[in-house]
Amino acid sequence: MSHDSHTQRDGHHVAHDHHHDHEHGREGSTLSPMDLRVRALESLLVEKGYVDPQALDALIDTYQHQVGPRNGARVVARAWSDPAYRAWLLEDATAAIASLGYSGRGGEHMVALENTPRVHNMVVCTLCSCYPWPVLGLPPVWYKSAPYRSRAVIDPRGVLKDFGFELPEDVEFRVWDSTSEVRYMVLPMRPEGVGGWSEAALAELVTRDSMIGTGLPRAPAAARGSQGGGA
Repeated sequence: MSHDSHTQRDGHHVAHDHHHDHEHGREGSTLSPMDLRVRALESLLVEKGYVDPQALDALIDTYQHQVGPRNGARVVARAWSDPAYRAWLLEDATAAIASLGYSGRGGEHMVALENTPRVHNMVVCTLCSCYPWPVLGLPPVWYKSAPYRSRAVIDPRGVLKDFGFELPEDVEFRVWDSTSEVRYMVLPMRPEGVGGWSEAALAELVTRDSMIGTGLPRAPAAARGSQGGGA
């Protein structure tokens, strides 16, 4: 891609864009000025009794783990079900995602990265916390942390081990550096044994982490009973 330069590190590729916009956070800082203002306002509202912190936490958790990632899950499920849509997503993710109604800030220019038995993609933002909000919701705390931003580049296998799984040694790792101009989402591999499943049932297998590259889709057996899908 013209906007990326690729380097080889320890057997895996790292895709860099050297045009980071630091409006999302200055290098060396984990919080942007906007984040700091929001937190200050939140603290003031809580102190004055206008906001219940538990209710606020519940709202944030709902948006982060249900609303946002469900959008991306629908995108992935459509790609798993429709070869034409999958090809469109890989060719022009921005348009393909927008066709399902997901666009806006954080999704102006999207790129979909397909995992295969030979290639595993992982997404990071090394300088701040650029993230595809329209399809994944709020970024998790660990995504914005300095340890993840550095280790994802230099030790992606170690990061995956921390998340609870390992991949064969012959799988090539590609780490993609998100920016304010380009956001990435991973198209995970479709699990085996889901032939005939509806898009809605398939979407229930897609996790937020699988669309970042730090996790895998849920096992069909774990979802079959509650989703009503059939192999």
